[in-house]
Amino acid sequence: MSRSTSDLHAFEAHASDADLDDLRARLAAARLPEAETVRGAAPGPRRWEQGVPLGDLVEVVDYWRTGYEWRSFEARLNGIGQFRTTVDGLGIHFLHRRSPRPDATPLVLTHGWPGSVAEFVDVVDELAEPDEADAPAFHVVVPSLPGFGYSDKPATTGWGTERIAAAWVELMGRLGYDTFLAHGGDWGGNITTVLAGRFPAHVLGIHTLFAQAPPGLSTDGLTAVERAWAEETRHFWSHRAAYAKQQATRPQTIGYGLVDSPIGLLAWILDKFAEWSDTEDSPFETMSRDRILDDVTLYWLTRSGASAARIYYESHDSLDPELRVDVPSAVSMYPRDIEKCPRPWARERYRRIVRWTSPERGGHFPSLEVPGYFVEDLREGLAAVLAAQR
Repeated sequence: MSRSTSDLHAFEAHASDADLDDLRARLAAARLPEAETVRGAAPGPRRWEQGVPLGDLVEVVDYWRTGYEWRSFEARLNGIGQFRTTVDGLGIHFLHRRSPRPDATPLVLTHGWPGSVAEFVDVVDELAEPDEADAPAFHVVVPSLPGFGYSDKPATTGWGTERIAAAWVELMGRLGYDTFLAHGGDWGGNITTVLAGRFPAHVLGIHTLFAQAPPGLSTDGLTAVERAWAEETRHFWSHRAAYAKQQATRPQTIGYGLVDSPIGLLAWILDKFAEWSDTEDSPFETMSRDRILDDVTLYWLTRSGASAARIYYESHDSLDPELRVDVPSAVSMYPRDIEKCPRPWARERYRRIVRWTSPERGGHFPSLEVPGYFVEDLREGLAAVLAAQR
């Protein structure tokens, strides 16, 4: 792929008034099902065991229709700095915040599903321009995955995690960053692993929330906590991953509802924010209602429910079992994440783990749940990675 910088273009988000009016009209005219049959259950997981409770959904929909302000999020994105470029024939959208610090290191942050660039808008400035002079600073790049947000929707198959990782190397090179750090969770963690394993000449090191071990490893020698992690992950994929099976096998079918119904889209995504976060009941215990609606509205306005789901079709269970990561790696296993990999297993793929943390709080979306801790942990992890380079 050519590294021409002529195809980098500034981009501004601006939804039409007609699209926003249409969204509010659809919300007002929504047809809702009856309440769940566990209605009246005490706050906690059982109240959500059939999915998003009707009462909770009605409250969020009312706020989405009458109180939520999309324009403020648009202004936030535009203030960070948005751009688009064409890589390997596909238009890629990204945020780019250059640090004023001369010692800053390039860093690409990759989101997953059901996330988006909205996951990182509250941490970009702190990473690029920290208040503490001795804290590491970064030139921050946040791409939208193919089929997500303002990136183009692939018209053919083939845009899996390996191709996305190669596209990120090309993107960073066009920005003048031939070497860089990488961070990600969920699909972003998978892509970060591929980046490090396939492109070690460009990737200085990584910080990941998703350490996927090679298959078939024994539980012999694991601690009780590590065995529990392995069992929790097995249980998740056996009993709580219907969404992934659906999107991996029939993304087009679920896509019709996600693109045509804002209520369907909201419920599909809110269910995951609730189940995968470190809360006792509602995801809004730790996450901003506005930020979750920023994420959902971005999916809605860009009509990306189907195209985003296809990343499962392209890449579900596709990480090369032989892939090894030899660059310095920092790993954080948040307690309520959906997959937690025992450290001995992780070492079979990530050969130079220079920092391993198990935070006390946080789930699958730590940049939204515990943003202050997330920034601190990311800085310290990447500082350890950079120190290992010296």
